[in-house]
Amino acid sequence: MTDSYKTIIKPCEEILYKDRGSKFYGNAFPLTDPEEVTDLIAALRNTHPKAGHHCYAWKLGPSNDHYRANDDGEPSHSAGDPILGQLVAHELSDVLVVVSRIFGGTKLGVGGLISAYRETAKLALSNSKIVTRTITADVDIYFEYPQMSQVMRFIEEQHFKIKKQEMTTSCTITIAVPESRQQEVADTLNTMYPITSKPVI
Repeated sequence: MTDSYKTIIKPCEEILYKDRGSKFYGNAFPLTDPEEVTDLIAALRNTHPKAGHHCYAWKLGPSNDHYRANDDGEPSHSAGDPILGQLVAHELSDVLVVVSRIFGGTKLGVGGLISAYRETAKLALSNSKIVTRTITADVDIYFEYPQMSQVMRFIEEQHFKIKKQEMTTSCTITIAVPESRQQEVADTLNTMYPITSKPVI
């Protein structure tokens, strides 16, 4: 299981790629929900009213099974798939790439379209600020006040983030850990008697 994935933190500055008179405008956007796609493309239709095609691809989550590619009227698999291929090549998730095409009078053919859409998507992603995000899961730690220093030392040494803490007659701290280590961390804490912990499901 992977604990991290790459994404972008803000929309890229629009890039322009030209081929035999046709103009291809490339944009990349952070994406959290497929429902956002319609509004983002509607805004591009207003920005580029002469564009006959707004082809796109998006990918969500760290796995490779939640994505979509759309040719928006271009020949089948000539636009959306090359754009999606660049998302995969850059190992990016939670990203939408849209390429808006204004026809320049010369037909490019399927091969030319594939090349142009691929290159425009590549430039848009290369122009984006890419960051790595860690996939985390929560672990609850239950302990008494005398064990406070022991627990805090463990958290600091492991560089875990404290998400929530409650100090009443006893103590509870919720920490975020790499998802693949959730059970391991809980088991480790459970060996630190009398501290107990459990993964948060």
